[in-house]
Amino acid sequence: MKIVWIFGNEDLAGDNLPLELLPELQKRLPGVSFVVKDPNDEWDGFPDPFIILDTVQGIKEVTVFTDLNQFQSTPRVTVHDFDLGMKLKWLQKLKKLPPFVIVGVPQQTNDARAFIKQILLALNPFIS
Repeated sequence: MKIVWIFGNEDLAGDNLPLELLPELQKRLPGVSFVVKDPNDEWDGFPDPFIILDTVQGIKEVTVFTDLNQFQSTPRVTVHDFDLGMKLKWLQKLKKLPPFVIVGVPQQTNDARAFIKQILLALNPFIS
């Protein structure tokens, strides 16, 4: 069974779209295990392939990323700024980050369900 790690903050409107879409994704992809993760938790190993679904600031449509250099670094002021991007960069620096795919969804939307089809299309090459 393929595994997709889901990130987001259900209490933060700009960061909760993957979690909001999770029940529909589970219904449409019953052969995929969606696991909600926190970037600040300890991670014991990675699924193969390593697929992530997360909100990405500054994009307007679902986008697939395979390189951390595709992201801009943001200032780190407090420990609350230690997000998924920072964790992945840290793991990369330690040479512990396997090849990955991030399916990014936009922060802002008037219709969250409109992104379901785009997410399914983005995930398909990696889960089939």
